[in-house]
Amino acid sequence: MIYDLVVIGSGPGGYVAAIRASQLGMKVALVEKYPVLGGTCLNVGCIPSKALLDSTELYDQAKKKFKDHGIQFSKTVLDWEEVLKRKEKVISDTAKGLEYLIQKNNIDVFEGIGSFKNLMEIKIKKPDGSSVLINTKRTIIATGSKPISLPQIPLDKKRVISSTRALSLRHVPQDLLVIGAGAIGLELGSVFLRAGSKVTVIEYQDRVLPNMDEDLSKEQLRCLKKSGMKFSLGQEVSGFEKTNSGLKVFTSDKKTGAKKEFEVDYCLVSVGRKANVIDLALEKIGVQMTNKGFVQVDKNLETNQTGVYAIGDVTGGAMLAHKAEDEGVFVAEKIAGLKPKMNYDAIPMVVYTWPEVASVGLTEQQLLISDTPYKKGSFSFRALGRSKAAGELDGLVKVLADQKTDRVLGLHILGARAADLIIAGVLALNKNLTAKELAECSFAHPTFSEAIKEASLDAFNKGSIHQ
Repeated sequence: MIYDLVVIGSGPGGYVAAIRASQLGMKVALVEKYPVLGGTCLNVGCIPSKALLDSTELYDQAKKKFKDHGIQFSKTVLDWEEVLKRKEKVISDTAKGLEYLIQKNNIDVFEGIGSFKNLMEIKIKKPDGSSVLINTKRTIIATGSKPISLPQIPLDKKRVISSTRALSLRHVPQDLLVIGAGAIGLELGSVFLRAGSKVTVIEYQDRVLPNMDEDLSKEQLRCLKKSGMKFSLGQEVSGFEKTNSGLKVFTSDKKTGAKKEFEVDYCLVSVGRKANVIDLALEKIGVQMTNKGFVQVDKNLETNQTGVYAIGDVTGGAMLAHKAEDEGVFVAEKIAGLKPKMNYDAIPMVVYTWPEVASVGLTEQQLLISDTPYKKGSFSFRALGRSKAAGELDGLVKVLADQKTDRVLGLHILGARAADLIIAGVLALNKNLTAKELAECSFAHPTFSEAIKEASLDAFNKGSIHQ
């Protein structure tokens, strides 16, 4: 049998590409080296981390906020084993749903490590050591990424750990050092802080969330400090040594050279990810790579080898599950002869701390660097009736619009439910809406979303109604 399409990797990009291709009439095979489908996102990424974030956020609220609502307990206890069991159940239930979708769409699944024998043949090494060859007209590489280490403090999966290991720790550390103040570092730092750890975050840059708008970065730093998380910014890791109870990590200030020492139980290294391509044998077919080790693709997400595509983390750029899904649909429809579009400017980024942070489009710093004339509007959650009712006063919305056309260029939100609210900005950017048009929409009252209306009013009208 010759498959119309073989997809290597069953993460969000891979399985979505396979399903869409099958819907469009192709005979599809999906190759996955692990026994469970879903890739990093489902098994050791998005889904388990959100399960832990939700469980620990409820625990934190029970300790700190429920009494304000008239809800009191004689004792509040976090059973970490039960938290982990719930996380595993969430993964299992989601995986079963994915298996159903794959079967429903008549996709053949091959368990094993997929690699290129040539452009038309994919070799699959099965778990029992045997191999099988399948033939294909086209292939999508969707093998994702994996955490990178630092040469100054290499991962040992015992005390120096990645996000993968952190998600399965059987106990809550007493002292946790997080290297990297990006989304993953702050999310997992929040999980263990709420669970009872003393958490310190160190970051090479001078601010947290360095890729997001600076106003959100400053406000999030304030919120996380208020929650008890400690920070040491502008620090470069210089080395470490193991101790009887954990390890010592040494840093130096990148400006002054001043030395610091952190003695902790565990160190979570969260400084980025690299393409997971080691098993693919790409050299056999001559696929070009970028200078950072990612698969190089053109605007159609095709490699330099005709019929071989790559999507998601393996191509670099923003490492987001929803970006990979969109790319999977894009490639499947491209192969089918349709005319899909990818709008990378309208792909949102979300940090699932509390308060949540969400962003889409250009930041104010990017507009300043590019000398783009812009105007901005903002609105504080503190002025919202819904925020007061919920006791969620921390937050702000920032709208950036073109100075001449009023077209929305960016929407940035920090606050309760920011992850869900950001869709307003995605729609605005996809449909080229103006700040005025966004403000003219009717937002239900009382909701957190009203902050978007008010910030939009502030952007085009130089003044909101309720602030």
